Amino acid sequence: MRKYVALVGTNSKRSTNRQLLSFIKKHFSNNIQVELVELGGLPIFDKPRNMKIPPRAMDIADKIDKSDGVIISTPEYDHAAPAVLMNALEWLSYGIQPFMDKPVMITGASFGGLGTSRAQAHVRQMLDAPELRARIMPSSEYMVAHSLQAFDDDGQLFDQNNIEKLEGLIADFQEFVELNSHLKHNLNVSRLDASRIMTN
Repeated sequence: MRKYVALVGTNSKRSTNRQLLSFIKKHFSNNIQVELVELGGLPIFDKPRNMKIPPRAMDIADKIDKSDGVIISTPEYDHAAPAVLMNALEWLSYGIQPFMDKPVMITGASFGGLGTSRAQAHVRQMLDAPELRARIMPSSEYMVAHSLQAFDDDGQLFDQNNIEKLEGLIADFQEFVELNSHLKHNLNVSRLDASRIMTN
């Protein structure tokens, strides 16, 4: 059974993005193992000259390293991803490369009707940076609109269409992870390139 890390892209205590990842963990428990990881507790990224990585960032990086893939759920604030998610990605690309060639699926939940398409595009852009170089599953946007009304008291999604779409995307992600396991020929060169960027 594959193991995935699910990054909660917000520090809001009542986030529907956390609800979405919790639903994924429970709904697919017979097929995959999902560990929710909070991104709070990291200092503001300031590019320390000694390149010392905070223990919290190292712990998250270790979880990502040991996983088969990463699922990120992000809200959308002002057409972009939240600062807490951007801050985490900055730490996770500074002297360490846990995302390098790691399969990633991006999801999002939004209070409004537009979903999180712009925030997801923002996260995709960051993950494609030379210092991160994640393998992002294409054509896989999953958005829960009007998310305050999307879940029942037990954390279940109401809309069967949403559930069926998610089931299809998770099945595709499983295939994407399998395919990615055969695409490791350039990993060492990519890591070296990223290290050179950090030291220049």
